[in-house]
Amino acid sequence: MNNSRDTVSSNPLGYEGVGTLLRKFAIPSIIAMLVTSLYNIVDQLFIGQYVGELGNAATNIVFPLTMLCISIALLFGIGGSSAYNLAQGQGDNERAPFFVGTAITMMVLLGIILGVACFAFTNPILRFLGSPESVIDPANTYLSITAIGFPALILSAGGGHLIRADGSPRISMVVNMVGAIINIILDAIFIMGMGMGMTGAAIATVIGQSISGLIVIIYLFHFRSSHLKLQHFVPRGFAMKEDASLGTAPCFNQLAMMTTQIVFNNSLRHYGAESIYGDAIPIAVAGIVLKTVQLLLGIIIGIAQGLQPIASFNYGAEQFDRVKRGYTIALKSGIIISFIGFALFQLFPAEIIGLFGKGSDLYIEFGVKFYRYNVFMIFLLFMQPITSNFFTAIGKPKKGVFLSLTRQFIFLIPLMLILPALFGLDGILFAQPTADLLAFIVCGIMIIKEFKRPEYEGTESFFIARRR
Repeated sequence: MNNSRDTVSSNPLGYEGVGTLLRKFAIPSIIAMLVTSLYNIVDQLFIGQYVGELGNAATNIVFPLTMLCISIALLFGIGGSSAYNLAQGQGDNERAPFFVGTAITMMVLLGIILGVACFAFTNPILRFLGSPESVIDPANTYLSITAIGFPALILSAGGGHLIRADGSPRISMVVNMVGAIINIILDAIFIMGMGMGMTGAAIATVIGQSISGLIVIIYLFHFRSSHLKLQHFVPRGFAMKEDASLGTAPCFNQLAMMTTQIVFNNSLRHYGAESIYGDAIPIAVAGIVLKTVQLLLGIIIGIAQGLQPIASFNYGAEQFDRVKRGYTIALKSGIIISFIGFALFQLFPAEIIGLFGKGSDLYIEFGVKFYRYNVFMIFLLFMQPITSNFFTAIGKPKKGVFLSLTRQFIFLIPLMLILPALFGLDGILFAQPTADLLAFIVCGIMIIKEFKRPEYEGTESFFIARRR
């Protein structure tokens, strides 16, 4: 094993200004996250304009499967990149490449398995996801095609984290940007120009994802900080265990969001059918709102991912002042973004809904109501993603997993089961802001306790970190 001091002195993660590093890694990551979110939002925009409300509902029904793909990408993408950077920070350059190679192989294999399963059991899966009968046909069309692209989606989303861990955040950004731009162009051609509807949207998505995945594969032949050999791509037990352990928190966070979405869709279908809105309008509106919130969440997660290599490397190198400073700067950035999102969603809900096509008066009415109630506590969104990813990055995955489950799983799902029984459809809208508040409190308590640990003695006061 190489001397860790030599590694620190030779790696910019150990000596370059933390604020500068965070901008360097976070900005491309934010762009990559936004572009990833655009895959579904662009489809939603074109489908809303040229297919209508049922098309919007169909993409929302299928969306949990996209989230499942992203959860696999995060499990081995963030897990592999965290393990890789921690090993580098400790000077263990012999084992480091195995964390990357194992991650790539597992992402591709799991993507193939998931795609085959969805293709073989399309209709049963759609009904489980909460699809009303009126939405089954367009949802079937969309899923049966997009399932083909699941391996490429997982590889492009997860591979971007490994590329960033290699010190190439701009390439990581390009991976997602190229695919998204192609998707947008092809959406316009297939949906607008050729009138292919759901089929065109699905084909455009698969082509864009496939090209992004191809760029990841090409980059692996030019990995900068380690020479990747064929043997590194044969899954090793120690690498799989470490990758999965460190990637569990963001993976579980995504799985919790997926589970929540499924419960959400089924609840909206049930209680919507008992309301004036019917079973399709609430599902269609929820898809729009949740995907626009994903844009805001993508920025926050991008900041958290930009922090990951900084926190991992410096924690491994025992430079705890830089670890704390990085977290603090990331949190301040997240606060600003969250408050901007809150203002937009509260002030312009009708205008945002209108971007996704025209609908009935009830459709617009429920959309405005959904934004005003469901995302009321969105200004607290910054705390949970940054803090849960931070604990994962410093090698404390159990704490990261727990925090990743608070907002969407531990608090939100029980609230979504209890509140609608008391308040009907409105109860579903009250659940998310309540869960956001509770998750914020728990995260705050745990990070304060973390920074009171002995290793952080003598570091800058919390929230007083300077951008150096």
